[in-house]
Amino acid sequence: MTPEIKAQLAPHGTLRAGINMSNFLLVTGRSPAGDPEGVSPSMARAIADRLGVPIQYVPFPKPGELADVAGNDVWDIGLIGAEPARAEKIAFTAAYAEIEATYLVPAGSPLKAIADVDRPGVRIAVTARSAYDLWLERNIKQATLVRSNSLDSALDQFLSDKLDALAGLRPRLLSDVAKLPGAVILPGQFTAVQQAVGTTKANAAAAAWLRAFVEEAKASGLVAQLIAQHKVNGLSVAPPG
Repeated sequence: MTPEIKAQLAPHGTLRAGINMSNFLLVTGRSPAGDPEGVSPSMARAIADRLGVPIQYVPFPKPGELADVAGNDVWDIGLIGAEPARAEKIAFTAAYAEIEATYLVPAGSPLKAIADVDRPGVRIAVTARSAYDLWLERNIKQATLVRSNSLDSALDQFLSDKLDALAGLRPRLLSDVAKLPGAVILPGQFTAVQQAVGTTKANAAAAAWLRAFVEEAKASGLVAQLIAQHKVNGLSVAPPG
């Protein structure tokens, strides 16, 4: 820890942590005071504790909105999925946790495997600007992405428009499939969303310190402890970076 790192991460004397409130695996509730609780806020608090400064949570309803204000002195660290599009403005650590992303298909679907989905005429419901939407945008070549503003509206559109597949994080899809007779979650994954910690690219020394902190948090068992503490199913400790 150096004065330069502390000045970069807490320029106002408090660590302001941007939190994506839409990820139900990483934010599992709120405290009596209204602060977000879960693996992501707990990781941010551990970083603040190591820095020796108070924590201030800056909640965002969607990850894209958090990423949009990178470098605007709104947050000092941001905890969201690490994606190349976001990395243009944010210096990310390696992932501290990861979540499988796959597809749900309706009853009787001819789509039986992940590889079947990217075909002409296939329409995929997806939550706009989610980390897995950014991955699909880069990698889907023949199918069509049909974007909605939230997880619930993506499911609604999948059902109302009789779309061919619903892209999502496996834990959420497990709750969705239970309500849809005959629907199936395809085996495997098309990607794993990498949950990381980021800071603005100008903070080179702080970014290096955060990378080392995250590796230590994985190796020491801290991340696994937080996942267990918050009783999260479907979130895995990421491999070493």
